[in-house]
Parts: sequence; structure tokens; C-alpha cells
Amino acid sequence: MSVRIHPTAIIEAGVQIGAGTSVWDHVHIRHSTRIGEQCVVGGKTYIAYNVRIGDRVKINAFVYVCTAVTIEDGVMISAGTIFTNDRFPRATTPDLKQLRPSEPDEHTLPTLVRAGATIGAGSVIGNDLVIGRFAMVGMGSLVTRSVPDFHLAIGSPAASVGCVCRCGQLLRRFAPPVASVEQIACVACRRRYEVRGTVVTELTELTAPDVDRALALRQA
Repeated sequence: MSVRIHPTAIIEAGVQIGAGTSVWDHVHIRHSTRIGEQCVVGGKTYIAYNVRIGDRVKINAFVYVCTAVTIEDGVMISAGTIFTNDRFPRATTPDLKQLRPSEPDEHTLPTLVRAGATIGAGSVIGNDLVIGRFAMVGMGSLVTRSVPDFHLAIGSPAASVGCVCRCGQLLRRFAPPVASVEQIACVACRRRYEVRGTVVTELTELTAPDVDRALALRQA
């Protein structure tokens, strides 16, 4: 599989792009970034230097990915998402006489997006945090703290309101009290999960009768 790069894209020196990846119009990828196989980078997206992106990642149009961001395999980053890496940014020195350098320093903080996660359109992602495996961030969210695995986080600032399956189906909403333990069946794909309070753990795949029972309970 060959790499497809639109003629208007700017790819700087030292960028590594895996087989089967497509880079669309007016994308700018800075030096020393590494992008895996079978990815899609949508038009007008900017990816800074030394960013690490896994395989089969979909990045929609108008996304800003700054230095110190790592994106694992199978992540979906929807249009207009903005990553940040400096909690207290300033343009100049305190006397306003010199621009601060753009290179990473002690104020540059990392962000990790774990495998299978989805970030909704128009979200702003803070720094020094982790978005967990198969987590889902709702559109327009402002993420200021880490999102656990399989959690659905929405709002400004974003808060966990429920949990989702690997396939994206909503499993349940969190509501007080959250100390209980239960097993939840995904009616869409037959996967099963244990939820202890707000901690979500994958279990074995469901059988057809399990799915029928889960559907009956949901419809009751």
C-alpha cells in the first residue's frame, strides 16, 4: 500500500508516514513526526513536530495537534479538535521585550490518547492528562482532566456521564449511587462488561441468548 499525499500538503524533513496512509489538502506536518499505517489526515490539519500517531487513526479536517501529544492505534479525532500543551502560556518574557521560544521547555506538558478512543468535533483537549482506551469525548467538550477507559465524557469542563462499548454503543449512564457492581451486555455487538462504580472492565463475548435477555431487559 502506497502513501497518498495531496500536492498542497507540506511535509517537513524527517517525517515518517506508514503504508496506506492518506494526507489531504493543505495539511502541514512538522519535522520528526511519526504517523503509522492506514491513517487518514484530513484537510487543513496541522500536526506539530515530534508527535507520535499510531496505526489506523482517523484525523478529520481542521485539527490542531501540538508537540507532546501521543495518539495510539485506532483513535478517531473529529473535525475542529484542538490539543494544548502549555497550562500557563505567555507570548513574551515578563518585561515584554522578547518573544518566548517555541521549543518545548519545562512548561510543555504531554497528552496521551489511548487506543480506540474517540474525540468529538470541536473539542479542546487540555494537557498533562490521558484519554483512556475506547473512551468517548462528546462534541464541543473542554477536557481538563483524564478520562478513564470506556467512559463517556461531555461538557465544559468535561465530566464522565456514562460508559460506552468498544463499538461506541452507550452501555449505561452513571447516576448516584455508583458503588454497585453489575454486568452489562452491549446489545449491538455482544460484548459484556463489569461496572464497579465507575470502573469498567471488559469480560468475555456474549452468547445469543445473553443478547436476547439484555434486549428484553432494556425494552421492559
